[in-house]
Amino acid sequence: MATIYMDTRKYGAAQQLVKSAIDSEVARLELALESARKRLLLFENNYGVSSEHFIETMTAEDIEGRDDEYIQWAGEYQLWQRLLQKLDYLRGMEYRDSDLLRRN
Repeated sequence: MATIYMDTRKYGAAQQLVKSAIDSEVARLELALESARKRLLLFENNYGVSSEHFIETMTAEDIEGRDDEYIQWAGEYQLWQRLLQKLDYLRGMEYRDSDLLRRN
């Protein structure tokens, strides 16, 4: 978890701007995650296996489209994983007054 410390006496408005920007990025990432999930579902439904199973056990020879389709599916899965990580990180952000640092 990350914490953002700001002097709210001087920069109270800036803290709200930062929070608003992060909230906007969370919304953008949620939309991207939903789109990536839909693309993964096409592969999963086509081959009858989860993307996790595909990544862990399958090779290009195991799928119909071979290399091209394997690369597309693996790329979508990696994108989905990165989006999840970014989203988790941003959702875990905390905002604190920098006075808390001076008191400790």
